[in-house]
Formats: sequence, structure tokens, C-alpha cells
Amino acid sequence: MAQMRYREALNAALREELARDERVVLMGEDIGVFGGAFKVTDGLLEEFGERRVRDTPISENTIVGLGVGAAMTGLRPVVELMTINFSLLAFDQIVNSAAHIRYMFGGQVSVPLVVRMPQGAGHQLGPTHSHCFEALFLHVPGLLVAAPATAADAKGLLKAAIRDDNPVIFLEHESLYGVSEEVSDGEEQLVRFGRARTAREGSDVTIVGVSRMARTSERAAATLADEHDVSAEVIDPRTLRPLDLDTILTSVAKTNRCVIVEEGWPHGGVGANLAALISEQAFDDLDAPVRRVSGADVPMPYSKPLEDTAYPHEGDVVAAALAVLERPGAPGGGS
Repeated sequence: MAQMRYREALNAALREELARDERVVLMGEDIGVFGGAFKVTDGLLEEFGERRVRDTPISENTIVGLGVGAAMTGLRPVVELMTINFSLLAFDQIVNSAAHIRYMFGGQVSVPLVVRMPQGAGHQLGPTHSHCFEALFLHVPGLLVAAPATAADAKGLLKAAIRDDNPVIFLEHESLYGVSEEVSDGEEQLVRFGRARTAREGSDVTIVGVSRMARTSERAAATLADEHDVSAEVIDPRTLRPLDLDTILTSVAKTNRCVIVEEGWPHGGVGANLAALISEQAFDDLDAPVRRVSGADVPMPYSKPLEDTAYPHEGDVVAAALAVLERPGAPGGGS
């Protein structure tokens, strides 16, 4: 085990996979000489050369299209887009090409492509750089979607994504890049897709936290235990496609109550999808309606005080958990 920041764990995964498989190539804006906008690819150009680590023009549709073509011809490209909002410029290539080519070709060709993207609020980058778009990609059959919340999962899931024969949308939260944790330094420590992480065990309420919100939910669970004598179980899905629904349903069967926490918008979001699945498949286990905590239904403000109110915090999760438990005096808040 070694102490690594989230960005360093991603860097280690890329380095190990570049060394393991000569078909792996990296592409993106400023990933080479500059080392990436968030320094995830720092040092890889010097180690593997321009043939394997390629700086690209500022054209997201072209970058992803290049990745799709390279994947179809036998390479395993890892494409970096500087922020998830810019992926909207590449949606044609992501949805109409990457996600559907294997189906349209009758399985004769695969697209082993990874598209890495940072997302999330908290850095005063305004509405065109700060949103969480998991739901947009979750909606598309043919794509796998990963959203790791820990450094260890970031490394293990990225390695698994690179080795997968399906196109993977790999979502990294900007606020997690500097978080330092213990990470296995073994090259074969992969995290399989479709296996949720039980971050904290509990018996009173299940809290499902997506991406950074898994960590926010863990802090909220600690507060619930310390200040309200509430035992909260925290589930981090880790991947949204495939989704480990069984782990979530097993937890709900034990606690009989559920809160879902996401940073994205509430309408048609990940939380709405999970709430529907839980309500359909665990109806008899629920003692209260599933409650959702989400980002505000507004473009992300630039103003720091307004931005802080536009995405969930620990207090919002605590309030939602107390509300679903029908505890007297539950504080207001939540989305």
C-alpha cells in the first residue's frame, strides 16, 4: 500500500496500463507537455513518448472521433476531455458512434475506448465548467459509466476500464483530485464494474451517495451517529452502468428507509432513476418514501456563496435522513 492523491492514483493506473499493453494510447488537450489540466498525465509524455501520449487540437468532437476510430482498428485509447461540459461538443461521437458501433456492426468490431472527464462544483468555474452529467451518459445503452469516489477506486476502476472491450465514460470529480488515501501499489488490483462499495454499515437508513457525494454522505453518517443516535449505512455505487442494484436493495431491506444523494440536477437525474428502481423492487421493504438530495435546479452560479448553496452539503444529507426517519425537530434543508 502507498499513500496517493486521487490524481496520482489515476496517473499510476495510466502508467501501469501504458507499460503493460502497447495498444494503450492517450489523447487530449494539453495532456502531454503540460501534463494535463489537473496534472493527471504528468510525466507520461517523457516516459512513453509522443507516439503513445498525444496532444490534440481544441476540438472535442474530433478528439473523441479519433479515439473511436483508433479503438475500432485495434488500439485502446484513453481520451481526456478538459471538463465534462465540453463533452456536449462530442455527443455525436460518444452516442452515435462509440456507444452504438458494436451493435450496428453485429458485434464484428468493438470500441474499447475510455473517455475521462472531470466534473463538479466548488471551484467558481461557472455554469459551463461545473456540472455533473452522469445522467446524460447513464441514459445511453452501449456505454459503461464509472464515477469513483476514492483514490483506490479511481485506480482500480480506470485499469478495469482500459481493459474492457466496451466504451467507458470515466467521471472524476475535480474536488477529489487532491484527496490523499491508501492505495494498493499492485499492478493487478482492479476494481470490477458493477460492484458497489459499502462505505459504512448501519441499520436505520440507507444513504446512497454518487461520486463526491459518497464522501459527503460518509461525513453526514458520522454526524448522524454522533449527534442524533442514527445508524446510517452508506453505499457508493462506484459504477452506474452496470449498477449493483442488489447491494442497494439488500441494504434497504435491512434499514427500510433510503436517501439518495447526487450533485446533478434533480429532474431526470441519477437519483430519480435509483428512486424508481428502489420503489419498484423494494416497495414492501420501505417504511417511508425514498428521499432525494440533489443539486439545485439552476445553472451553476459563479458567485461563491451562491455556488455553495447550489450543491449538497453534509447538513442537507443529515436533514434528509432525519426527515425520512420522521424524527421530531429534523432540521430543514435538502433539495
